[in-house]
Amino acid sequence: MSSIAIDLAAALSTISRPGDFCIAGTADLLAPRLEVEGVGPIALPLLPVQAEQLIATAERAPYGRGEDTLTDTKVRRTWQIGSERVRIGGRHWLGTLQTILLRAAEGLGVSGPVDAEFYKLLVYDQGSFFVWHRDTEKLPGMFATLILALPSVSAGGELVVRHKDREARLDLRCEDPSEVCFAAFYADCVHEVLPVTSGYRLVLVYNLVWHGRGGLPEPPHYAVEEDVVAGLLKDWAGGPPPPDDASPVKLVYPLEHAYTQAELGFQTLKGADAGKAQIVAAAAERSGCEVHLALVSIEESGSAEHADYPRSRRGWSRDEEDDEFEVVEVTDRTVAASHWRRPDGEPSSLSVIPVKEQEFSPPAALDDLDPDEQHFHEATGNEGASFDRTYRRAALVLWPREWLLAVINQAGLTVTLPFLADLEERWAIGGENHKAPLWRQAHELSAHMVATWPMQHWYPGKSKTRTDAGHMLDLLTQLEDVANLDVFLEDIAARGGFDLGDSASIVAALRLLPPARAAALMKRLITGAADRSLAACGALLAQATALGHAVVIGAATDLVNVLPRGPARETMRDGWRRGRDVEPGFVTDLFTAIEPIDAALTDRAVTHMLGLPGIYDFDTVLIPAVRKLLGPRETANSAAMTRLRLACAAHLAARVAEPLEPPRDWTRAGVLGCTCAHCTGLSQYLADPERATWVLRAGEGIRVHVENTIRAARCDVDVTTERQGRPFSLVCTKNQASYERRRKQRKRDLTDLKRLRG
Repeated sequence: MSSIAIDLAAALSTISRPGDFCIAGTADLLAPRLEVEGVGPIALPLLPVQAEQLIATAERAPYGRGEDTLTDTKVRRTWQIGSERVRIGGRHWLGTLQTILLRAAEGLGVSGPVDAEFYKLLVYDQGSFFVWHRDTEKLPGMFATLILALPSVSAGGELVVRHKDREARLDLRCEDPSEVCFAAFYADCVHEVLPVTSGYRLVLVYNLVWHGRGGLPEPPHYAVEEDVVAGLLKDWAGGPPPPDDASPVKLVYPLEHAYTQAELGFQTLKGADAGKAQIVAAAAERSGCEVHLALVSIEESGSAEHADYPRSRRGWSRDEEDDEFEVVEVTDRTVAASHWRRPDGEPSSLSVIPVKEQEFSPPAALDDLDPDEQHFHEATGNEGASFDRTYRRAALVLWPREWLLAVINQAGLTVTLPFLADLEERWAIGGENHKAPLWRQAHELSAHMVATWPMQHWYPGKSKTRTDAGHMLDLLTQLEDVANLDVFLEDIAARGGFDLGDSASIVAALRLLPPARAAALMKRLITGAADRSLAACGALLAQATALGHAVVIGAATDLVNVLPRGPARETMRDGWRRGRDVEPGFVTDLFTAIEPIDAALTDRAVTHMLGLPGIYDFDTVLIPAVRKLLGPRETANSAAMTRLRLACAAHLAARVAEPLEPPRDWTRAGVLGCTCAHCTGLSQYLADPERATWVLRAGEGIRVHVENTIRAARCDVDVTTERQGRPFSLVCTKNQASYERRRKQRKRDLTDLKRLRG
């Protein structure tokens, strides 16, 4: 069990309240009624002409130094209007202000009786600013300042707040007429307003007053906890990503409150979740880690059964249906994180990434959850009752910044292959060398992908389309990543996991390796896949001849040594069928590869095939293969191939010598697989030389049975159903299908025979 997962949860368990030294955000605004004495009603967003009118009736805002109140535009250049001259109201204003006050108090970590006392209205024009300063306590119980920036058009003027060794930069621009920006900070925080670079800004300033008992609220002090978490993360991130499941690549810390996708964000966390997120984000920044918010979903399904206890149907409703079932066993479970959110609010490019059980902090954090959704399904056919359910929980997810590619690798090939392709393309366009950052990233990601290549992608088939393995080989070849290529080819060889469409990719990759290493890998590739996919082995061998005799001769010899000698189909222990069916394409590829390089090996292969006609059938395997091998040539090049060609010709000659003539009467051959009364009647009909037609009046089941017997025995009989009277009649009419097939076969045989005899 991972110690970092346990220790992180223990460190965060002591954080019981949210809050920070400052908070900022936006709130919906229904246009309030704002009036200023000497100016009148103020339109929002603020119009430049009204901004000038306000400035004309305002006074320079002073600042405090000790017990003195001073005015100096080198320290503070802002215009102010006292609260006694300002009236703000409207039907919805008090509700808007109360909403902002609650959010500000929660953001500052304050619960209890807090009021917002309007202090003054400020007007910032171009060049307005306020240097570093602290607010003085203007009222008994004042502990913080609340600023509301009303809709106006401006630029610059960011509010910068400091507390101990931390600093926050808050943007108060508010141009949307349906929103108001707000910021709140403790009175003992040093802060400044950076110069407004253009436009005007209209700000309402409130004093936040505490009416509770005891001392005034203070910023939460979690410095000790932050140091502990930062130390844990720093130790965890001190090396490369762990190679096995013993230690997590990322940590997933579930939050206490429930959040929907729309609600999820660092600025909208509730209660202690907000405090923990703040600590984790600060500690992650100090320790070289990344932190995100995400929604973790657990999908489970399995078997169910009806509950044993009797149930009254009285008062039953559809909502109670699930009470009739019980979960028996969970047979399938997936855990994944999605809908990622960054601390700065910027969108994240991360997709759905699996979560492993050992990555939860604390371990088994979600074991006692109630499902968000659960559905039971009645038994159907041979399937018993079943269920499926879903759990959802928001969580903090973090990992060492240097491990990002290992985290991305967990998303699987649908994500990593395009990601790697993008890295390779950008590296190639830049014309950089193997020391470039893009190449190093591609090399690191490739190593993760090779180390975790999924087993389910290693079942060979006969598709000529490049598989994911072939795509990976192409990318590694383009990157000239010899180290990962070597490891990946070794892994493919060990698992026997390449397909027919991967041959070109493998050959291109082998070109980058020394000949001796390429030859060794060729041998391993062929022997590893020979009992799974002869077609893939033949295609690879044929294309690899371009690498030279020394690279392919060992693999070719091994392939000839393991040519099928027994039944064409065998069943592997895992239930998959071995790809040992011998097809013409394989024979063509094999002889294309070995005939030019080794006459003795070619002769051995020919002898082997001719000695096992049950496996290497002349009509379905050898003749189609030789036909393609000859191509435009009139003769084969080697004695062994001439022997194979002449054996095929002899087979055709024997068949051509058989008599071929149409039937002289209505007798038709047919070995039937059934001896029931109706099929016995069919057999008598087939043997009758004078009967062309037979009518069987019977029910549908009997008619279908007889028709299937005719089809299975390939009888020379056409059948139709006559739908007159009851029961209907099956009308059987003899034809010359066998003769027509033999006639077409004779024509094809003569063409092939002429070609094979040269």
